[in-house]
Amino acid sequence: MTRVALAFSGGLDTTVCVPLLEEEYGYDDVIGVTVDVGQPASEFEEAEETAEALGLEHYVVDAKEEFAQLCLDSVRANATYQGYPLGTALARPVIANAILEVAKEQGCTGIAHGCTGKGNDQLRFEAVWRDSDLEVIAPVRELGLTREWENEYAAEKDLPVEGGDGGKWSVDTNLWSRSVEGSELEDPSYVPGEEIYNWTQAPTGETQEIEISFEKGYPVAVDGVEYDPIELIEHLNGVAGAYGVGRTDSMEDRMLGLKVRENYEHPAATTLLNAHEALEGLVLTQEEREFKQLIDQRWSKKGYEGLIDAPLVKALEAFIDETQQRVTGTVTIRFEGGQARAVGRDSEYAAYSAEHASFDTETVGKIDQEDATGVAKYHGFQRRLANSVTDAEDAADEGVELATDGSGTDEDE
Repeated sequence: MTRVALAFSGGLDTTVCVPLLEEEYGYDDVIGVTVDVGQPASEFEEAEETAEALGLEHYVVDAKEEFAQLCLDSVRANATYQGYPLGTALARPVIANAILEVAKEQGCTGIAHGCTGKGNDQLRFEAVWRDSDLEVIAPVRELGLTREWENEYAAEKDLPVEGGDGGKWSVDTNLWSRSVEGSELEDPSYVPGEEIYNWTQAPTGETQEIEISFEKGYPVAVDGVEYDPIELIEHLNGVAGAYGVGRTDSMEDRMLGLKVRENYEHPAATTLLNAHEALEGLVLTQEEREFKQLIDQRWSKKGYEGLIDAPLVKALEAFIDETQQRVTGTVTIRFEGGQARAVGRDSEYAAYSAEHASFDTETVGKIDQEDATGVAKYHGFQRRLANSVTDAEDAADEGVELATDGSGTDEDE
């Protein structure tokens, strides 16, 4: 008997895939696998009810701890893509690995998803699955299905779906972020109302300050209360979301080259990323900060691609881990006007001296202020020298001689 494991949500796409895998691909048995990365309970209820109505053998895998840890790893890498924190992208490899494990345990010869051929998720799932010997199947993509066709097929087969995706918007939710797309949002000029938001309240004039504690780059406590990763993220989603923190309206460039409009909510992610970057600014040297921006950018790109286990990422994380040894301390965040703004930071590893930086002290340790005169003279010397050559050429046309030694003065002087 041939079996196939299907990434199953209970929505229209994955529901129609069940009979298609039997009729079009010849599988004797289909099993559904739903992976918990922090979705609302209602989504699991929908998946369970739909699976039961289909007579589908259904497995639910709890991967919240693994996903939460990856989210906090992304904080150390200041991971964002085109201005928003990675959420869906980081969840997909976690989900794909969990489904693959179930598929192997249940003796499956195939593994399938309900993604279209236009999005990123097909690539993220299959990057994991194609490491296995299982047949990878994508019915919606391979059969060129449209949402209209799926609705007609579901009605013909009397499948347990609610006339489409069960809502006006296409929503993807996990512990770290909530994305909203589709319908009128596909028009870049459309201005959405408050109805698209669920995690965040409209910003008001109210403010609140909290203190976030970090140990080696990982957030571990809020206002002195320690939390495990899942609790920490859930707590900050609630606290920051109440002040409208973490809304992004983005024109996103997908891996296949399509440009799409996405709306996101990510209160905890925004708060932690802002706090972490503020603490790095206190403890890392200028060279470390500048070079780490390049490292973080590459980590984020691989995360967006769903290739978080690539050899390059391991190498990048070696650098990140080294820098994070000193990223320990506290950051005060103020929620105000939909923003999570760092207004204070403290660390025993600060690469900063108030005494040295103060305008009220004459020296910088053993360095006198007048010692900077020589530096000031050399600063910009090459620029002056290069510009003087060009200026000399221009002046020659006007019959004026200028110095070309970088001094910027006339030779007669």
